[in-house]
Amino acid sequence: MSGDIVTYSRNVFIPVTNMCRNNCGYCGFRREVGSAEAVIMSPDSARDTLKKAARLGCIEALFTYGDSPEDPRFFEALGRYGYRTLNDYVYDLCLDAISLGMLPHTNGGVISFEELKKLKEVNASMGLMLETTAELPAHKLSPMKVPGLRINFMENAGKLHIPFTTGILVGIGETWDDRVKSLEAIRDIHKKYGHIQEVIVQNFVPKPHTRMGDVKPPSVEDMVRVLRMARQILPDDVALQAPPNLTSHLREFLDAGANDIGGISPVTEDYINPECRWPTLDELNAMGLRLKERLPLYPKYLKMGWYSRLIEPIIKKYSDGDGYRV
Repeated sequence: MSGDIVTYSRNVFIPVTNMCRNNCGYCGFRREVGSAEAVIMSPDSARDTLKKAARLGCIEALFTYGDSPEDPRFFEALGRYGYRTLNDYVYDLCLDAISLGMLPHTNGGVISFEELKKLKEVNASMGLMLETTAELPAHKLSPMKVPGLRINFMENAGKLHIPFTTGILVGIGETWDDRVKSLEAIRDIHKKYGHIQEVIVQNFVPKPHTRMGDVKPPSVEDMVRVLRMARQILPDDVALQAPPNLTSHLREFLDAGANDIGGISPVTEDYINPECRWPTLDELNAMGLRLKERLPLYPKYLKMGWYSRLIEPIIKKYSDGDGYRV
């Protein structure tokens, strides 16, 4: 990795809701519908956060949430903001980000082809973690984590020419063979549609008070091996991302093949892993990294014109001749 460029995006993290249809064994973010801690981020709160991020030079608005619950109480709460569906609400939040000169990247749950097509209009890129192609005990209470559903969603994104981020979650009970199959599945989808811009290789971080709170996380050696394997399996035009806040061994992960560190936010924490602070750009520069800021869609897709007219002015304003951020 020495001397190589490492890309990143300056973003703001908008956790739209912590209510989710799934109940994964490792998730510390999810709250039960009807509980005191269950929330849908209000439009005013989202706008205030977006405005602060825009003032600090963030270009990516990352909207993250899980699969929409089926509980009527969730829709009652959503209705208080004037919306019938979570997809409609997120669409308007994306419009708010665009109005502030930011590019949305939505990473939510599995939605229909038509819903995905609608969100494409207001997103520079989108994402969904595959996590694994294996059916695991960790997902036994998570109906939308069926691998086939997620693969179908990723293929729909390819059919719609949506620059896409996906990845695997390492250490949730999968075998080495499962990891190989998961990476090969992503590779095969990309070969068919050409839309996978980056793959995250994310290490499981156990959360207290979850069903998997006592499960041992993957070792540094395991992660280095997975990253090397991923770099061998994935096509060269797919970036390999290692989240910098989930490890104290980022240099080793970069040496193993990662060339992107994802979103770095000067505004918000990683709400999914709040105990894991994002490093600052000064701290990353002190490591001797050759950082290069990118947009939420990679240069390849910018040059191919894989974006809507709605966000074209922002892309042209903030991209240089090579497709990176000016």
